[in-house]
Amino acid sequence: MILTPDLLLRAYAAGVFPMAEGRCDPVIHWIDPQRRAVFPMSGFHLSHSLARHIRRTQPRVTVDADFAGVVRGCANRPETWINAEIFAAYAALFDQGHAHSLEVWRGPELIGGIYGVVLGAAFFGESMFSAQVNGSKMALVYLMHRLQAGGFKLFDVQFMTDHLASLGAVEISRATYRKRLGEALAAPAQFAPQGYPPEPEAGFVLSSVSGTSHLSTQTS
Repeated sequence: MILTPDLLLRAYAAGVFPMAEGRCDPVIHWIDPQRRAVFPMSGFHLSHSLARHIRRTQPRVTVDADFAGVVRGCANRPETWINAEIFAAYAALFDQGHAHSLEVWRGPELIGGIYGVVLGAAFFGESMFSAQVNGSKMALVYLMHRLQAGGFKLFDVQFMTDHLASLGAVEISRATYRKRLGEALAAPAQFAPQGYPPEPEAGFVLSSVSGTSHLSTQTS
């Protein structure tokens, strides 16, 4: 089976996503977890230390500026599920406007990022990476702010990790996920909301991202 943009979109709409066992394994597996990790759209946990880090570093954050670089960063680890076919398939989705990346920069260096797929008011987070301290966490903060501004209803992050749980992700059942997915697919949303800054500053994001007024005491 060859991964095509149409096949990928139909899979996401059905609640499944592809993975390979490793970068050199050509076999694609379709994953449908019994428990799904999602970020509640109004329940993001931004720690005091992460907020201070963002204010101190003032990262430059872009979207869709280096999609391939973000995917390469996500695959640059000893074990990865991103093989050549998956890389090419998501690049094709990006070319069609269905996949997006968010990049975190320090000067000319890409220090973190996340990429995923948009359908209706659902964002399916595929993978993220961090090349410097808090690179991926900063990407999640900025992405959550953008999704909230754009009216998204579902932020799917697939599998729970301690990293995601510390930022407010929760697990829901497959049945609950399918219900929320159906509602999100039927709703409108904008990944590039009207009037949203192309490179939002830290103060703009930290002043209004949901959860900022209830900063947790967790460390990052």
